[in-house]
Amino acid sequence: MKERTIYYSDPLNDDFAGTDINTVTLPDDYKYFPKTAIRRGFAGGLNFAISPIILLLQQTVYGEKIVGREKLKGYRKDGFFLYGNHTRTMGDAYCPNLLAFPKKAYIVASADCFSIKGIRRVVEDLGGIALPTTTTGYKNYSQAIKTHAEKGHIVTLYPEAHIWPQYTGIRPFKPATLHYPAESGKPVFTFTTTWQKRKILPGARTVVYVDGPFMPDMDLPMDKRKEALRDAAFNAMTERAKNNNYEKIHYVYRPKEDVTKA
Repeated sequence: MKERTIYYSDPLNDDFAGTDINTVTLPDDYKYFPKTAIRRGFAGGLNFAISPIILLLQQTVYGEKIVGREKLKGYRKDGFFLYGNHTRTMGDAYCPNLLAFPKKAYIVASADCFSIKGIRRVVEDLGGIALPTTTTGYKNYSQAIKTHAEKGHIVTLYPEAHIWPQYTGIRPFKPATLHYPAESGKPVFTFTTTWQKRKILPGARTVVYVDGPFMPDMDLPMDKRKEALRDAAFNAMTERAKNNNYEKIHYVYRPKEDVTKA
């Protein structure tokens, strides 16, 4: 196993995705929902058509196993929020659809995912929800998330925000990342991707653990409600992360001043 080391100084903001995409600025009135019935129908059909392909890819590339998917039964009709750790690029884009099926998983993603010429519409049709690139764009984005909740959709967020490939811990995330389920009263489920040694083949496979539901306590004030939800989600994911037993990439903390001197 060829190992490597990555040094980090800020667990909240460091990003090691390595995509080098020239991010476009999204308009403040970005259209989050297709206007025409034809496109809505196409997007719905695409979800069904691509799901078997996604399953095959996850099995082939990651040997993926999902534990606890049955916990979602009975909640898909009215919708919920999914929160996961962010350790892959395409794998993290695909996994929520396997959890949500036969419904679509809508996934909050950075503007990078919508900046590659020619595929923006495909990303949108597959359920991508673009994070705004301007402060004023957040009003439109916030309304879109609320509309998804009202429609009973399944919305996925990666509260760690940035990709740390094959990281085996759970990075801290803020209570604000739980704002929308705390506001809407929708349940929260977590899905924790772990890296585990294969029994026969070399390398690792991914085992994804589903936990929840975690229900917002609507009797609490908003700040306490978000904090309680964050703690429940973070603790569940941290406990599941203990199942990691394969570490190809070592992440080592190094203060920013030391990185500057290096």
